[in-house]
Amino acid sequence: MTDRIACTALRSRITDADTAAALIRPGETVATSGFTGSGYPKMVPQALAKRIAESHGAGHPFRVNLWTGASTGPELDGALAAVDGIAQRLPYSGDPVAREKINRGEIDYLDMHLSQVAPMAWEGVLGPLDTAIIEVSGIRADGSLIPSSSVGNNKTWADRAKRVILEVNRWQDAALEGMHDIYYGTRLPPERVPIPLVRPDDRIGTPYLACDPDKIVAIVETEAPDRNLPFAAPDDTARAIAGHVIEFLAHEVSRGRLPPALLPIQSGVGNIANAVLSGLVDAPFDPMTAYTEVIQDGMLDLLDAGRLRMASATAFSLSPQAAARLNANMTAYRDRMILRPQEISNHPELVRRLGCIAMNGLIEADIYGNVNSTLVMGSRIQNGIGGSGDFARNAYVSIFMTPSTAKSGKISAIVPQASHVDHIMQDVEVIVTEQGLADLRGLSPRQRAKAVIERCAHPDYRPMLADYAMRAEGGSYGLHAPSLPAEALSWHRRYMETGTMLPS
Repeated sequence: MTDRIACTALRSRITDADTAAALIRPGETVATSGFTGSGYPKMVPQALAKRIAESHGAGHPFRVNLWTGASTGPELDGALAAVDGIAQRLPYSGDPVAREKINRGEIDYLDMHLSQVAPMAWEGVLGPLDTAIIEVSGIRADGSLIPSSSVGNNKTWADRAKRVILEVNRWQDAALEGMHDIYYGTRLPPERVPIPLVRPDDRIGTPYLACDPDKIVAIVETEAPDRNLPFAAPDDTARAIAGHVIEFLAHEVSRGRLPPALLPIQSGVGNIANAVLSGLVDAPFDPMTAYTEVIQDGMLDLLDAGRLRMASATAFSLSPQAAARLNANMTAYRDRMILRPQEISNHPELVRRLGCIAMNGLIEADIYGNVNSTLVMGSRIQNGIGGSGDFARNAYVSIFMTPSTAKSGKISAIVPQASHVDHIMQDVEVIVTEQGLADLRGLSPRQRAKAVIERCAHPDYRPMLADYAMRAEGGSYGLHAPSLPAEALSWHRRYMETGTMLPS
């Protein structure tokens, strides 16, 4: 397998996962590669989890602080959480085992805007970084690193860590080489300068990661697949949401507010977002571009259909079938994809400059358009804000999408008041459910409430919302955004007490 390690000076550091994991000490901060189930280390974290379990069994405490790009896979987040090995986690976690421990208060979780992680690491406010574990697809003769299926915060981790452990994963297609664009021009104020990227397909860096060879303390060779989950086939709800979004975009083109090929699209991760991407295959926008966080199945469909000219992201988020399709045709895809560090893929300056069309999911929205994308019933973390805040506030058009109900109709996604707010109403321009689309641009709060209730709420909940809005106008402390504080969160309380937001 050493054909992936062309630097002869580094071959002496090849070792096994157990030996590499033994270099990590209790209480350290460990940063790893990985973004939405792509490009994360698989073997060393599992060896570390085994070591932690043995330490706990002997009565010795052993936990680490864990930093990543975003979510990873069960061999990393899941394995470490299962043995109570994580003290603090940032900036995003999608693992179900870790989620339960976070919600039980057993892991301290810092839910962060993804674009802010690298700058904060450089500022030093997150504390020192002891060890980085980074998956790469190869090491070149000069010691530079060929990134794998995600870039995330790898550049920052390699720069800031005291020690670096590399996993060289032969499963990653060798044809990935050349797809990446690693920009080393970011700085902290007052040395910060504009980022010279003006089109989604601009390349402003190098295809390779740099790492001081003296920092590299271990190299582990692996052959392990990424663990991305399949997307559900679009159901009637997803198709209806996609139809509303595409109709809206066509309307914006017809009014001259968007060009015929649209502006660069950004899409959050999930079944609804992927259904919208797939629906764009038959839409009249050609040729599109994408400037986003992740390349999903739907973007491969768009590339195959010739509808998408190119896609810029920081990682793949593909079903196993789509990952196999990508790897089988990597050479053909490579010139139409760019993977960048997430501080570039999610950079607010670039999102604003390029005029991205942001399309993201939500947990709930209130009648005024405030959006909760993280906390179920206001307190239980689902995953995290991810990059939605980076894009929504800075987008040319900010769209949020959701089915109008959840839990078989027991929860309304449209509520009198959001139980937690990640995106204030000033950052939310369009809300879409299968019921319809509410264009909230240029509307006052009371006008927004009327549009959201009439066009987005499920019929089972629409009369209740209209009744609340009417009574709020008659009894609110102020009439700018009428509210009844004693009643505003009563739907959430009813659900927690009875299992449904609907009155008995």
